[in-house]
Amino acid sequence: MARRGSSNELRLTRVYDAPVRAVWDAWTLPEQVAKWWGPRGFTLTTHEKDLRAGGTWRYTMHGPDGVDYPNIATYFVVEPYQKLVYDHGATDDRPPLFRVTVTFSEDSGKTTMEMIMTLASPEAAAEIAKHIKKAGGHATWDRLAEHLEQAATGKPTFVINRVFDAPIARVFELWTSPEHLAKWLPPAGSELRFLRSEVAVGRSTFFVITGPHGAMHVRAEYLALEPPQRIVYEQQFVDEHERPAPAPGAEVWPATLRTTVLLSEEAPDRTRVTVTSEPQGGATSAELEAFVRERGGMTVGWSGSFDALEALLTRD
Repeated sequence: MARRGSSNELRLTRVYDAPVRAVWDAWTLPEQVAKWWGPRGFTLTTHEKDLRAGGTWRYTMHGPDGVDYPNIATYFVVEPYQKLVYDHGATDDRPPLFRVTVTFSEDSGKTTMEMIMTLASPEAAAEIAKHIKKAGGHATWDRLAEHLEQAATGKPTFVINRVFDAPIARVFELWTSPEHLAKWLPPAGSELRFLRSEVAVGRSTFFVITGPHGAMHVRAEYLALEPPQRIVYEQQFVDEHERPAPAPGAEVWPATLRTTVLLSEEAPDRTRVTVTSEPQGGATSAELEAFVRERGGMTVGWSGSFDALEALLTRD
């Protein structure tokens, strides 16, 4: 999530499990940018990319509703593997919306990307922040993580981030307490009831979610619990007897998903949560394709759960 640095700035930090060269290439090579740039469901056509100070990147974003969004970015600073400064959001008939400064730094094979979006006024910053959230723009940086993982390993993943204004220990508690999980994890309009609630390494939870879709049973086995920073579990759809069952509403779906939840402290009362899910157990090509197609729906589902978690934390 973008946040204010000064009154007219939005700031964003992400850490990618990839060397800086891979992240830089993903940003600057048109064939790679096309695989992740923009909110989920968008595609990209690059018409021209002149990566140098004074050069421009002309591209069109194609929305899932068929609407095209032309863009012209003008570069001011290009320092390979270290820094980009450019104006964003211009067209032939419109001036740029804001200036972007992106820096890249590598440590132990991981790359920290820090972005500052500078606008003309605090009011403009607030409006752009609302627009980015409404358009699903934060998913752009999740898609970059997915692209980097796919390029490195050949495996598809799903990634989503959210920053919560709460201490890391409190956020971890709400992720590992069945009582609290039942309040925020289920989709909007649904209810979650635990039939077994053993949140411990080597143990599992078994719960049923009921709502407009009917009832679905889920089993989650915990592989790692490292307070307050890491949770790993494998999840399966099952029937009421915990026997494997088809995924609700999906003819084809991976039998098992492994989910890793990483919590990082951005400030004493500010915690970033990164959720990564990946198919396990020798998923077929058809199952993997179904997983990739459904990443937009997974974003919607997790976003709703995160909204409920945010509301719960706000009431604390």
